[in-house]
Amino acid sequence: MRGEFVEAIRTHQKFFDIDLPDDAISGLTRYFELVSKHNSILHLVAPVTPAEFATRHILESLTLLEFLSANARFADVGTGAGLPSIPCLIAKGDLKATLIESKDKKAAFLRVALTELGLSGKAKIISRQFEETVPGDAEFITCRAIDKFTEKLPRLIKWSKGRTLLLFGGPALRVEMENLGLQVREKLMPLSERRYLFVSGKKE
Repeated sequence: MRGEFVEAIRTHQKFFDIDLPDDAISGLTRYFELVSKHNSILHLVAPVTPAEFATRHILESLTLLEFLSANARFADVGTGAGLPSIPCLIAKGDLKATLIESKDKKAAFLRVALTELGLSGKAKIISRQFEETVPGDAEFITCRAIDKFTEKLPRLIKWSKGRTLLLFGGPALRVEMENLGLQVREKLMPLSERRYLFVSGKKE
């Protein structure tokens, strides 16, 4: 499993315009192993092969880095397994994040993962619904997979208070964002036909 994961990272990162150093690949591999260890009990991600995990979960998460400024602080809403935040924290040392996850067992996993990956000083975990929190010092808000995403989108936009949104989803999410008055730029995920990262802010 480990070998297949590493090989997929090394082979496919070029499609994402990423060139990860060995220490980052090592950290990402350890993260993959942690998720794999706990996934059967916590259902952190849908079952995938190590190669699919490398591409769909790790490399796609790292597309966020293109849009985060140096020393950026961001909030990851409904982070679940820590995606996209934990791969980004591993790959880029100057980032800081707030991981918002309402399910206590998943939040407990995140605490373990941050500790074992040496990231505790770079991230904090809030185990609540995002509406029960505030964005704090986050400059960017990201979200990759929350239940009833389009239904919750108006509340997420209001909660973000004009911060830059970096949202992963399909064409239906783009339509909903535009219907709610957002300017939207999009990046199609490499090796995918219908998964995007949408970057948006309020219209002037």
